[in-house]
Amino acid sequence: MIDVADERTIAAEAPQYNARLVRREDETDSLAYFWVRFDGQPTPFESGQYMTIGVFADERLVQRPYSVASPPVAAGTDGYEFYVRRVVGGTFTPLLWRLPIGHGMRMIGPKGKFTLEPDDDRIHLFISSGTGNAPFVSMMKTLLAAGRPRRAVFLNGVSYADELGYRRLLEGWQQSGDYPVDYVPTVSRPADARNADWTGRTGRAEVALPGVLDDLRLDPSNAIAYICGNPDMILAAEATLLERGFPEPQVKKELYWPKGKEPRGALGAADAAADADE
Repeated sequence: MIDVADERTIAAEAPQYNARLVRREDETDSLAYFWVRFDGQPTPFESGQYMTIGVFADERLVQRPYSVASPPVAAGTDGYEFYVRRVVGGTFTPLLWRLPIGHGMRMIGPKGKFTLEPDDDRIHLFISSGTGNAPFVSMMKTLLAAGRPRRAVFLNGVSYADELGYRRLLEGWQQSGDYPVDYVPTVSRPADARNADWTGRTGRAEVALPGVLDDLRLDPSNAIAYICGNPDMILAAEATLLERGFPEPQVKKELYWPKGKEPRGALGAADAAADADE
C-alpha cells in the first residue's frame, strides 16, 4: 500500500479527551481492531449502534463514527471494539494508525437504530462487505452471552481472503456449534495471486447472495436480513431480497456513508471503510 506520510501533530492530551486506546490487533497492513475505553464509567449501548472516536490533530478535532464490534457487557473492562480499514489519504485513519497504546482520545455516542428485533426467532441473514461485519459480531456475542443465540447465516464479501475479519471466530463457532451459524465468506478477486489458496465462494457479497439464499433455503417465511457496508452492495442486496418477496421491514440496512458521499480514494465495492471524508 502506498501512503502519504501524515505529518499532523497529534495532541497527546486535551481537555476534551475522555477515553484511551487500550488495545490494538492488526489483521493486515490496512485492517486492524482497536479497543477504546472510557476513562470513567462506560456508556450503555445496544449491539448494532456506533460510537464516534477522534483525536486533536493540528489543534482540530478529527473524528469518525464506527460500529461497535464488542458486546455491551465488555464496555467497562475491555472497552469498545472497532474494526477499521486504513484509507490512503483519509482524514482520520492515518491518525488512528499512529496512536500508541494508552493515547488519549475523545469518544461519544452511542447512536444508530440498526439493532436487533426483540425475541425474533427467524434465521438472521447477516450480509456485509469488508468491515461492515462489525455490528453483526457485536450482536452475536451479545446473544451468546445472554444464552439466547439465534440461528444465523453470516455472508461477508471482501476483495482478498486475508481481509476476512473475524474469520477465526466465526469458523470456530460454526465448527464447535457454540453458535448456530453458517459462515459464508466470499472473495471478489479470485484470479489475484493474493487469493491463490482460496477455494471458497467468489464474487461480491451481493453477487453471492442469490446462491446463498438457494443453497440454505432462505426465504421471507423463515429469515430476516440485516445489511451493512458499502452503499452499492446494500442497494443491490436489498433489490435481490425484495425480488425474492422479502417485505421492506424484513430488510434492515446500515450504510457506512451516504450514497454519493463516498470517501476519497478508489474503494472497491467489497470495501466497507468507515473513514468517510468530507
